[in-house]
Amino acid sequence: MMNRMKEEETKESPSDQEPEVLIELIKAKSRNLFLTRQFQCAQAVLCSLNEGLRGGLRRDIAARLASGLTEGLGSSGCLCGALSGGVLALGLFMGKDGRSLFNASGSSFSTALLHREFVERYGSACCKVLSKKVKDDAKTHFEQCAELTGAAAELASRIILDSRPHLAKMADLEYLMTKDSMLKGTLNRILPGIAGRCPA
Repeated sequence: MMNRMKEEETKESPSDQEPEVLIELIKAKSRNLFLTRQFQCAQAVLCSLNEGLRGGLRRDIAARLASGLTEGLGSSGCLCGALSGGVLALGLFMGKDGRSLFNASGSSFSTALLHREFVERYGSACCKVLSKKVKDDAKTHFEQCAELTGAAAELASRIILDSRPHLAKMADLEYLMTKDSMLKGTLNRILPGIAGRCPA
């Protein structure tokens, strides 16, 4: 009995492994929330990070906060909704409490970093620019938005975990590894053998 307990204690959970594993799970969860039409882009990014890293917002509150940011700020085509969701997540985990208007915050620097990395990867942060080539093809447009959603969650989670590595130990792996067909391939790729043990 003691040997079995010792063996279980020494087994690594995904959160004890490389942060990249956790980042991949958050990315996959966010993308999946969008692909399965549970949430739009900004909501998917904020909700996957909030719940995955235990940000403390109720799911309905997080979804409502991000609901107006989709399709480039309420369908205006401005700032990419997925990127906006990432900015909200940075504020949730790295922002100051707002007591001083001019108090420099870690989230301000992090937001600039997220924006720069997103633009470096995709060439723009503007929804109209990003969707210009695919706007007349609904399927391709949807797939591109799913990719952007996953990417924004990936970039934001990397920034958060670089600054707050202790959050990896608190991650809600049950939420991030919810068993479904969309995630199974990703789980098998990044955590071989674990997909079959995911909670229903």
